[in-house]
Amino acid sequence: MGGTQNGKAVANGRVKNGKITEKDTIPLEECPKPAFYVFWLVQLNITMMLLGAMVATLFDKWGIVKTKRAKGDPRMEDFAPLGNSFDATYTDHIYRQSTDVVNRPISGVPGAIVRLKDRYSDDHGWTQKYSGSETEVINLGSYNYLGFSHRSGVCADAAAAQIDKYGINCGGSRQECGNHLSHKSVDRTIAEYLRVEDAVVFPMGFATNSMNIPALVDKGSLILSDRLNHASLVTGCRLSGAHTLVFRHNNAKDCERKLRDALSGVSPKTGQKYNKVLIIIEGIYSMEGTIVDLPSFIAIKKKYNCYLFLDEAHSIGAVGPSGRGVAEYWGCDSKDIDIMMGTLTKSFASAGGYMGGAKKTIDHIRRYSAGTCYGVTMSPPLIAQVEKAVQIMCGQDGTDIGHQKAIQLLENSRYFRKELRKRGFLVYGNNDSPVVPLMTFYITKVVEFSRRMLKHNIGIVAVGYPATPLLEARVRFCLSADHTKEHLDYILEALEQVGAETNTFYGKKITDE
Repeated sequence: MGGTQNGKAVANGRVKNGKITEKDTIPLEECPKPAFYVFWLVQLNITMMLLGAMVATLFDKWGIVKTKRAKGDPRMEDFAPLGNSFDATYTDHIYRQSTDVVNRPISGVPGAIVRLKDRYSDDHGWTQKYSGSETEVINLGSYNYLGFSHRSGVCADAAAAQIDKYGINCGGSRQECGNHLSHKSVDRTIAEYLRVEDAVVFPMGFATNSMNIPALVDKGSLILSDRLNHASLVTGCRLSGAHTLVFRHNNAKDCERKLRDALSGVSPKTGQKYNKVLIIIEGIYSMEGTIVDLPSFIAIKKKYNCYLFLDEAHSIGAVGPSGRGVAEYWGCDSKDIDIMMGTLTKSFASAGGYMGGAKKTIDHIRRYSAGTCYGVTMSPPLIAQVEKAVQIMCGQDGTDIGHQKAIQLLENSRYFRKELRKRGFLVYGNNDSPVVPLMTFYITKVVEFSRRMLKHNIGIVAVGYPATPLLEARVRFCLSADHTKEHLDYILEALEQVGAETNTFYGKKITDE
């Protein structure tokens, strides 16, 4: 299922009686803009906040007022600063005020319902203290897309059995004594699930990108990277030494334009023609909720004989009839994607990441990656969790639970987004994406929004600078197959009330989609 029609994504279709039926035509990217004056007012708001922060910093520096801000160590005067004054000022006087809504510690399994450790501050946010109590909330912050995060059930039982059989640590890297039978098994499982020749797993998602991209390209190579690619991809590009060009978000035409211009010249680092070109994109972008225009990037890759790197951290398991990611969603051949990367932390409720592709590519990674040479290996119980979850999604457990999870997640994503737009919220992203950003624009509003939602026993993620641009703060919801319609209706009712209280209806009310 999938494909393109008039430059738009033909989604997996509508869900009816447990089946995916008629198709919907949905824009590739939905990042609508608010009224023209909103950004002016947000700019004025952040300017006043920064001016106040700078005055407070000066007063503290001159000794007029005393704060808990970190002071300079005289012994470090001859060393280069580790940070910059803007970030320090922002952190000390703006971010500090919101420390109660970020980094909230949990004390249970991050399922549809989760327990939060209650905290309070008696020094204006400089420190947080535990009250000793806990609050049970509906969880809209964890990446539990398929609802596999449980402390009991077949996945948990498989992980526990693996501890009894193999322990919890293999004590070495894949190139030394840590290459265990269980690692070879999960490599095969991932490869079969992705429908590629081979795969290799790593114990950390961030390192899967940052440590492996340098094994694929060098200073004689060219990288074309989406403007909104994750920090792990950016780190990998920088460590590789390759010349990197950034194209507009999810814009294949801009990517092709920059690629064509670059190929007409030589590498600024070597003075020679590029030895290879790598295009790096994501399946679902974690702060925008947009789904990549995969067919267009595959067309560019074929036209210019490039390599295509697809990061499916948020899309593997989350889209497609069997959760196989954006390749299945679009109806593309996975063999047209040279490197398929993804994390095992989110949809499969484990930890780590993988790289999949042609056998010669994966063999090259096994041999030359810093991750396989210097990094530790995945723990056996984490592997058991992944393998059991993949078996369920493929129907190899003899049930249709995996299919029903995919259907439920799709239904939740479409229903929740539709209802948010009906109420006048401005929402980014594709209708089929379980990552749902609700735009508040003001940092002050997103902080207050989170506080008021917690009073309704709903835990959300409030996102601002530096994770987003200064003028584009947002609430990010991560939906799960474990969320029921009753959960979503209760959340929507609370959102409408808090939206009215904080005046965050920046979209146009849509009555029918």
